[in-house]
Amino acid sequence: NIIYRDEKNKVEMIAIPSDKFKVSVMINFETRVLPTQYAVLEDMKDFREEISDSRTFVFLHELEYLLNNDLIKGGDLSNAIVFVNRVVSQEELDRLADLFKKPRVDVMQEGILSNLELHHRNEPARHKLLDVVGDIALLGKPIKAHIIARRPGHSANVELGKLIKEHISKNAKKMNASFSIDLTKEPLYDIMDIQRILPHRPPFLFIDKIMEVGDDDIVGIKNVTMNESFFEGHFPGNPVMPGVIQVEAMAQTGGVLILHSVPDPENYNTLFLKIEEVRFRKMVRPGDTIVFYNKLMKPVNRGIAIMHGKAYVNGKVVMEAKMMASITKKEDTNE
Repeated sequence: NIIYRDEKNKVEMIAIPSDKFKVSVMINFETRVLPTQYAVLEDMKDFREEISDSRTFVFLHELEYLLNNDLIKGGDLSNAIVFVNRVVSQEELDRLADLFKKPRVDVMQEGILSNLELHHRNEPARHKLLDVVGDIALLGKPIKAHIIARRPGHSANVELGKLIKEHISKNAKKMNASFSIDLTKEPLYDIMDIQRILPHRPPFLFIDKIMEVGDDDIVGIKNVTMNESFFEGHFPGNPVMPGVIQVEAMAQTGGVLILHSVPDPENYNTLFLKIEEVRFRKMVRPGDTIVFYNKLMKPVNRGIAIMHGKAYVNGKVVMEAKMMASITKKEDTNE
């Protein structure tokens, strides 16, 4: 999770990994005319209809400096909601009417200036949500995260965006960490260790070493030799490692990441549920050493793991994929 806090202003912004981009907002100005409000956007396809027409808002006392210094030369009350949280004289109302070119302005019972109809009951909260979406869009790339914002504002939104950008940058560097992996150092797990964690056995065990394991990432090694049985038919005279075997090797690396923290990994299986966004960028041939770097996209939840992986040969990406797997006890599988 990525968190930005401003204790002085009681602001908290959190970005949580999610399958899609969504936003939840809470505003609280501690005033009767604008009580605590909430707004939620579950899917960006609803943005136009549910959020885009939500107007900006301001409190009358925030306009006083501008009014008193003749810094507002005109405007349109239909473009903004003005909340009035104090008694206003008729003289001031008349001045506002002239300013906004209205024959008359009043303070409605709800504490809103003029006879303005809200587009939504929680329009102020929706406008703050709109601001969050707009400010996060300045990242310049789509993200899969649930943004939870308590008392957001442009400044806080931008600060959260900076933290997200920093996280993306660090993650991108780590996804290229294989460039500096020392293949001669002692592995964390050798082939015998791997067989104590994974249920796979030759000829369907495609990982030789595990070099590093973190809380949510792992680096695994596959030494590709001409002795691999699949080279007999793929292809005679032109040996190329099948893409499906590369994906399987990456999945087995991910399986070690998931099962290494389980006290009894021998009692579990990891089963594929979904493979997405697979890209094969270069051929893998006998003599190549594949370095797999897998990273969980979100914490394992209810036995479901989602991770993104990249495979490198000589420092260049040869394959990448997004994978989803289920972790089940062996007696629960139907194999």
